[in-house]
This record gives sequence, C-alpha cells and structure tokens, in this order.
Amino acid sequence: MANELVGKVAGVTGAASGIGLATVEAMVAAGARVVLIDRDEPALQRACDRLGEAAVPLVIDLLDPQSCASLLSGVLDKTGQLDIFYANAGSYIGGDLVEADGAGIDRMLNLNINAVMKNIHDVLPHMIERGAGDIVVTGSVAGHFPVSWEPVYAASKWAINCFVQTVRRQVNKHGICVSAVSPGPVHSALLADWPEENLKKAKESGSIINPCEVADAVMYILTRPRHVTIRDMVVLPSAFDM
Repeated sequence: MANELVGKVAGVTGAASGIGLATVEAMVAAGARVVLIDRDEPALQRACDRLGEAAVPLVIDLLDPQSCASLLSGVLDKTGQLDIFYANAGSYIGGDLVEADGAGIDRMLNLNINAVMKNIHDVLPHMIERGAGDIVVTGSVAGHFPVSWEPVYAASKWAINCFVQTVRRQVNKHGICVSAVSPGPVHSALLADWPEENLKKAKESGSIINPCEVADAVMYILTRPRHVTIRDMVVLPSAFDM
C-alpha cells in the first residue's frame, strides 16, 4: 500500500499502543501524515520519535469533556486539515454484571460510546465543508453477537454499531465514508486483565489475532475506490468459536 495515502492527514485515537499504533504505522508507511491522539504522553512521544516527521503527537484525555472537545482544533492547529478519522480508543469490562464496578461501567461507556459520538460529531463539519472524508470506528464482534461473558462491553459495541450504520447513511451524500472494523480477541492492552494462562492458551490455539492484522483491515477499508464503502468488516481468529 505504498503511497496510497500520500497527501492525506489522519487522526487516530488510542494511538499510543495496540490496534491504534499498528494502524498509525501502516498509515505512515502508506504516505499519510498522522496525528496520534492519546492521553499517554510518554508513549506518544516514543512512537513519534520512532516514526519520524509524519507522526504528530496530540495529548488528549477523551474522558475529560474539555480535553475531548479540543480534538479537531488540536489536529487542525498541527496539520491544517483532517481527511481520515479513526475512532479507535476504547476499554473493556468482562465478567458477570453483578461483579462490575459502577464507576468502571461509567468510564467504559463514556469512552466506548460518548467519546466516539462526540469526536465524530466534531470532525464531521470539517469534512462536510471539504466534501470528502473517511471515518472508521473500532467496533467488535461483540457488537454483532450477544456475548454472555461481557454484557457491558458488548452493549457498548452494539450501540456503536448502530451509530456507525445510521451516521453513514446521513453523511454519504457529502462524500464521506463511515465504516467499522469489528475484531475478535486481539493481543493488546485491552486484554491486560486476562489471566496469563488463558492468554497463552488463546495464542497456542490460534484464537487471538495481533493488532497489525486489524490494521490491515483498516487499510483495506481506507484504500477502496470512492464509490465503494466497506460497511463493516469482521476480523476473527480462525480458531475463534462464535
């Protein structure tokens, strides 16, 4: 995909690690200038130092309303335009609902749903004015299937699946493509609370994928002809039973 994104500016949330960072790397390799958006300033700086001038750090805490609202202005201050927005940041809560912490539920829903909606709400006028744009959201296979061991997380991804498909229909007349990539289990910080033994078994059985494999799917979405929209791409480990 060398040079397929030359001249494009992308903004990626949750860009300091995992799927976000892997996608940033792929975008830079394809010629894009990328604004890495994350609250982890040291990790952002390390990534940008490694990736060079095409990678631009933007420290934002999406759970802070004022900081969240500064995303578009922060990107435009650094680059002057925004062609691609990848709403990737998210968090995870699994297990029985009765064991979940109420404050933790609030944090996860605010990040997985509210921040995504607000960020896209804020970037759309810029894209509409320019008559073009691409928006991609990280969903989950859990947004397509009622996964009984993660009711809060799955509910957040069902909500985002609906949001993506409705907004897509509203803005396609403006030349804006809106898509979702919905992975199965990914070896990333999102699974940090998995027991090490379970993670090892998942790797050995082939029931987990790597962030770069999700990044490949995002790049496929972004490099289609303008008259083609990949509405939703589900990316699963071959051995994942769902």
